[in-house]
Amino acid sequence: MKHVLAILLVLTAAAVFAQDKNPVTSVVKEILPRQQKNLVAAAEAMPPAKYSYKPSDQQMTYAHLILHIIESNNLFCSKVADTPEPKPPVALKESDGKDKLVTALKASFDFCTTALDKVDDSKLSDQIELFGGRKGSRAFGLIALTNSWADHYSSAAMYLRLNGVLPPTAQQKH
Repeated sequence: MKHVLAILLVLTAAAVFAQDKNPVTSVVKEILPRQQKNLVAAAEAMPPAKYSYKPSDQQMTYAHLILHIIESNNLFCSKVADTPEPKPPVALKESDGKDKLVTALKASFDFCTTALDKVDDSKLSDQIELFGGRKGSRAFGLIALTNSWADHYSSAAMYLRLNGVLPPTAQQKH
């Protein structure tokens, strides 16, 4: 009986993986909406006056963190999708204020959603320029993108907590 269950488990797993011809890019696309929701909510949760806050002299301001997320999204999604990076008519600055930065953050996630729609697993091994002249596989770029979302959210959550604001993922679900 154990052998029959093991065989059924293997066949079920094989069938599930066979159904998705793009398991890597599908997972990245599945992660995107949650990270978008959390990062945008974190940007919206910080009071405008606290966008200039930085925990220490060596650290970036909250506004700079949001600007960095925008730039990372636009860069990584552009590179992995092999599509031009969006450039605003006037470069964003950390002094632009909360409303402008949150709007740009939302636009960067919209760009990622559109760009990632064009990506599948067929070119994961292709070499692309990632940042600063560094080359890596398209798969590396996708993994770096999801890692950056997690890293940026943890930073945003820390900034929020240091300012007495409960991060979005720590709030009770209604």
